[in-house]
Order: sequence, then structure tokens, then C-alpha cells
Amino acid sequence: MYTPSDQILRNYADVLIRFALWWGEWCKPWDVVLLQVQEVAKPLLGHLYRAVLEAGAHPIVQYIPDWLDVIFYELANDDQINYAPTARMLGTIQDVTHTVRICGDVIKNELADVPSHKMMSRLQALQFYKKAMFAKEWDGKLTWTLALYGTQAMAAEVSMTIEEYWEQIIQACYLDHIDPVSEWKKLWSQIEQVRSRLSDLKIEKLHVVWDDADLWIKLGADRQWLGWSGRNIPSFECFVSPDWRGTNGWIRFNQPLYYQSNIIKGIQLWFQDGVVTKATATDNEQLLLDMIAVPDADKIGEYSLTDRRMSRITRLMWDTLYDENIWWTYGNTHLALWSAYKDSYIGSVSETTEAQRIQLGFNDSAVHTDIMSTTDRTVTATLADGSELVIYKNGEFQIEL
Repeated sequence: MYTPSDQILRNYADVLIRFALWWGEWCKPWDVVLLQVQEVAKPLLGHLYRAVLEAGAHPIVQYIPDWLDVIFYELANDDQINYAPTARMLGTIQDVTHTVRICGDVIKNELADVPSHKMMSRLQALQFYKKAMFAKEWDGKLTWTLALYGTQAMAAEVSMTIEEYWEQIIQACYLDHIDPVSEWKKLWSQIEQVRSRLSDLKIEKLHVVWDDADLWIKLGADRQWLGWSGRNIPSFECFVSPDWRGTNGWIRFNQPLYYQSNIIKGIQLWFQDGVVTKATATDNEQLLLDMIAVPDADKIGEYSLTDRRMSRITRLMWDTLYDENIWWTYGNTHLALWSAYKDSYIGSVSETTEAQRIQLGFNDSAVHTDIMSTTDRTVTATLADGSELVIYKNGEFQIEL
């Protein structure tokens, strides 16, 4: 079985612990870091553990056997699907300063036969944990990051060797550089310039147009664009969580959505006054419909653009973390239905109430899944003064920095 070199894994751990946490300031003494690591990623765990200790922080390990989800969904009844150890899980959020999640699949399609309503119910049962984590994050007391550990099964799914698959991870995360943290800081500076400029433009709405889209997205009041924050490694995108009520038109996605061991292809969505009025897919349409049937999962939560000049991912991985950031000729644009990122609010999210966030048009749902496309698209912004400006074309941002 292929394992990257110790130097590559050490570099990976350094990027995750010494850079991704605390918005790029790295892990600090006395922080508490929860390492949630799949069993298959065991070779990386020791390097993560060492990096946390070297930073003077306190590691907590949650080692996740590869087969647990399969057994759970095979045997769990409705009561078990909807149960969660609330006090224990909320206690974890209270204790930790950071979470680092390393994902990898030994069997890529292990949950393909699980009824989708079971998975949707499970997500809703655990929604309280996500809300508690975000509340602490908005208060400036918690950060998190997510990263991928390549496996033979994941590589085979996209017709790569395991070495080729890992080469994408290594390249995307700058792990082949002597000082990958410095490379990330340079990239972060570039993305921050774009993110800041987009926010300064005071965009009222976006018009996304091409052969496979004619979609209007209203950003809403008090919005800011978001960019690299360390939450995902890698990440090259700039995105915003709009006022869901102002989305109208239609959009088709040329890339598949890989979700819970299932592949949904040929997704097309129609919106009216913010709500999905029709959704189709050429493959696995029922799963898409079941996802949208989750309360408030028929509304937009995010719109994102990736400039092809920034991304270092050159092949589809059939993993959202990578595919939503892919390079390709026309960059990529993705849209997430379901839950919004409330920190797209330009003020202090922690000082807003849930009622205020609802009034601002931030959608909330147990589900958040990105659907991406790599076709050419022109995105035109209508600004507060009524003027129009093309902000994205031919896979690149068109704004002056």
C-alpha cells in the first residue's frame, strides 16, 4: 500500500496545524486541538499529533474506524438514527479550540445502498452540533479545517494510480515545497485582495449567463465576500452567502456531485423567488430530490467562483473538497443549496440573533453540499449605483485590484 514520504506528511501536518488554524496565525500554546482522523489516515496522525505538541497545544484524538458508517446504516433503526449524545458532543465543542478532520475512503461506494432518507435524517439529528460549533466560531473562539487522505479506492474511482492521486494532493497543498506554509501565505494574500475588492464593490446582484445558465442572485444587505480562511485545505475560491429570497432563473452543472458514496450527474435547478421549483438529474435524481426535501434545503446557501490562475488542482477527484476548487480552462463556479455561511454578514455574526439572520436572508438547513461546473460563464454584477460590471469571465476575475 502506498504511503507518502515522512517529509510530505510532515509538511501536510505543518500546513494544517501551523497555518490553517486561527485564520492563518497557526495553533498557539494552550489551545486544545481535536484530531478527527479516519483509520486509513493513520500515517498522518503521528505527524499531526507531533505538530500540535510542538506548538505547545493539547491534542485530543478521535480515531475513526473505516467501517463504522457501514455497520451503523445497515443496522440502525429510526430511534438510533435520530439519537445523539447531546451533552457529550456539546461538551466537546466547549472544550476544544480547534478541530482538524482528515477524510479518506477505503471503499469509495460503501454507502451507495443506504436509503437516502436515513442519511438525511441523520444529518438533521446532528444539526445541533454544527450550530454549536459555528456559534463558537462566530465568537472568535474556535477554528476548524478539513483535509483529504488519498486511498487506492479513491484513486481507482477516477482512473488514477494512487501515486497520481497523491500528486494532486501534494501539488494542491504545496507539500512538495521546502516551506509550504510560506507558499500558502503568499496565496492567501492574493485571494484576500480579490475578496476585499469584491466586498468593496457593494454588489446588489449577480447575473450568471452561458449556454447552461441564466441565473440572477441577489446578494442582500450587509454582505461581504469570503475567501481563504484555513477552513478547507486546499481552498482557492471566493464566495458569498446571498439573500436566498432573490434567486431566480435556472442553472445546469456539467460536473457530477459525489455525495455519501453516490454520484449524482446532470443536475439542473430552476428557481423562483429563491425556492427550487424544479430539480432534475440524469443519474441518481431521487437522492437529489431527497436532499432538497430536507427542511429549507430548497434554497441557496452559497455562490462561489474560483480563478483558474490560483488553483493548483488539475484533475477531477470526485471529492467536493477538491472538485469545487479545480483549475481547468474556465476555472469553476459552484453553488450550494441549503445552509449559508453566516460570516458572510459584514458585521459581527455573534452579535446577531437568529431572527436577525433570518431577516437578512441567510438560509439555514442541516444540509450543505456544493454543486460545481467547469463550463465558461460570464458573471455580471449590478452595483449599488445601478451600473454593471463583468466580474468573472473565461475562468478569471475581471476586477481591478
